[in-house]
Amino acid sequence: MSRLNRTDRPYDLVLFGATGFVGALTAEYLAAHAPKDLRWAVAGRDARKLERLRERLPGGADVGVLRADVAEPASLRALAEHARVVATTVGPYVLYGEELVAACAKAGTDYLDLTGEPEFVDLTYVRHDARARETGARLVHACGFDSVPHDLGVYFTVGQLPEGVPLTVDGYVTADASFSGGTLASALNQFARGRHLLAAARERGRHEPRLMGRRAAAPTGAPRFAPEVGAWALPLPTLDPQIVRRSAKALDRYGPDFRYRHYAAVRRLPVALGGVVAVGAVLAAAQLPPARRWLSNRLRPGDGPSAEQRARSSFAVRFVAEGGGRRVFTEVSGGDPGYDETAKMLAEAALCLAFDDLPPTAGQVTTAQAMGDALTGRLRAAGITFRVAATGSVTSSPV
Repeated sequence: MSRLNRTDRPYDLVLFGATGFVGALTAEYLAAHAPKDLRWAVAGRDARKLERLRERLPGGADVGVLRADVAEPASLRALAEHARVVATTVGPYVLYGEELVAACAKAGTDYLDLTGEPEFVDLTYVRHDARARETGARLVHACGFDSVPHDLGVYFTVGQLPEGVPLTVDGYVTADASFSGGTLASALNQFARGRHLLAAARERGRHEPRLMGRRAAAPTGAPRFAPEVGAWALPLPTLDPQIVRRSAKALDRYGPDFRYRHYAAVRRLPVALGGVVAVGAVLAAAQLPPARRWLSNRLRPGDGPSAEQRARSSFAVRFVAEGGGRRVFTEVSGGDPGYDETAKMLAEAALCLAFDDLPPTAGQVTTAQAMGDALTGRLRAAGITFRVAATGSVTSSPV
């Protein structure tokens, strides 16, 4: 159970941003899969939209409705005080997320989000980790495709290798999926804030304790052909490797010397080169306000792929790991990564914090650190695959 007794708060779980694209998918997942005795509510700034959402949910009559607005800090404090766990889909988080983190840290309420924004994660660590440790709140960022398959995938992979030895893990991501207006808005905002991102990382570095007696690194790899997965490996500059590194710092099971590298796996060289050019073009355009507005208008927040498009989508993350003379190949895979599976991951993580027997943690923590085996088990039961593809002895030096 969560540290809070169920009688301490009216709700076990509140979903903030429930009428957005991913928020509605998460609400639908909870309505279909949550335990019957879950006391939960949907929250957002438009009470009429929340009522309409509740009306179409199975068992919606038992779902509460709370009005809260990021522009009204008092409403966010009230929201946090009413729940044992708050999950939010309201981004870009660096613009709209901090007041809710602050409210949860102060109230001792567990907090989850879907951010993929390193700046936001670093800022909330500096400003709210200490208070959350005092109150016992667990602040868990990146509880969707960023970064659950990668963080828990490495956690699962490390568990297949010997203990107490140096470990190396490379992750290779493939995904066939569309994205929503909210995802585009977050990405463009992040691309446009390069100086802020670096400043937040430096500030975190001044506050974060140094790891003593162990090493955990997540260097940016070089583009290369990776014969171990039969694809071109392109470094992915996402939040995921930072999350993996923080899990490795927190958990001794990752060994005395741990290294993780994170790649996109692309089969055909022309496609790989085209992807690099496209990302570079979007990055450049994001620096110019007119170009950024034009791109934002192509897909507005609240828009997203249809159910038919999502049904055709899938992802796989393949891990190649070595340690203690052993090599292991593992894989985490599932359906539509950005929306259906992200909604599932957020919902199951929230239920995990609310109900499962978990290690004692507080402050800003990762999914592996806070929920590890419990969340992995929930996701496997919900249809996301964690598997060992092959194991063997190391016959050559790692790449």
